Amino acid sequence: MNSFVRLPRRRRAAAWAVVLVGALVVGAAVSGSASGSKSKPKIAYLSFAVANSYDAPMLSAAKAVAKAQGATVTVFDAANDPKKQFAQFQTVATSKQYDGIVVQPIFGTGLIPVVKTAVKNGVKVVNMDQIMGPNPGTARPQVPGLSGNVVFVQTDIGKKQGALVVAACKANNLDPCNVGYLYSVKVSSLDSAIRKGFDSVIAGHNIKVVAEGETFYQPANALKAAQTMLQARPDINLIVGADQGATGAEQAQGSNKVVLVGYGGGQVGLKAVSSGRWYGTVMQRPATEGKLAMACVIKAVKTGKGCGGIDVLKGLPNGGIVTKVNASKFKAEWPG
Repeated sequence: MNSFVRLPRRRRAAAWAVVLVGALVVGAAVSGSASGSKSKPKIAYLSFAVANSYDAPMLSAAKAVAKAQGATVTVFDAANDPKKQFAQFQTVATSKQYDGIVVQPIFGTGLIPVVKTAVKNGVKVVNMDQIMGPNPGTARPQVPGLSGNVVFVQTDIGKKQGALVVAACKANNLDPCNVGYLYSVKVSSLDSAIRKGFDSVIAGHNIKVVAEGETFYQPANALKAAQTMLQARPDINLIVGADQGATGAEQAQGSNKVVLVGYGGGQVGLKAVSSGRWYGTVMQRPATEGKLAMACVIKAVKTGKGCGGIDVLKGLPNGGIVTKVNASKFKAEWPG
């Protein structure tokens, strides 16, 4: 039996008009949602620690790119807590509120499961600054589906610091060379990789790490840690750490001067090296990372194409190793 009820011609035309308008409205809503998502991406920015002066120019550069390209950015602050960052990532990956994620990992390998969840859910993920994967010696992406890897090579930082320490011990006739080693966040994959690279270079040079401390990238914490190390081991004649660590250690040394080696290449570090107060530091480029990582994730959202692996330190003078003789060749991207 035909269930179609024949209506008068005028009423049929009116009914089809209603159906047609409804279809157009629904189609426009669906089309607008998809194209709107791509033209105005929603990006989650997962910072390892917003309070860190290294993060500020990175975040600022990322936000500038997002604004220029019509994207919105929501910032999540892990405050140096890897468990908190994992929970934040998990929430973002499953919330269906974001088109892309830029993450600055504290413990990269620990985040791989949630990266895979995000990718499975269609969220574009770009790793930034620190390595995401088991090999800290390469800038290549190590997680399937990752849209980009905008990083410095972690073990290279440690090797470059090790080379600076070897040179500093020799230049200052430190024999034996007793080192106080300042971790930034000891449990982080970054610090583990840096220490591994550092140890590989100093081996066989009569250099010994005799004390350790931890700073959480805060000069005030570094001051206390350095004071504790120097009290326990007054024979320490060199202290090495991130630039924030070297800044605190410089305040702790008092009349018993020690040689200082940092990494970061911020304004404070470059000035200290230029003046001869520190022996050297190793460059980093946080603003460049923020700029390139945000551009990469927006490109991935809009086109489906990522940017692969980018080593932001590649091509710097002397490999980014800064001493007094070449400090003028470098430009800081963060305060230090």
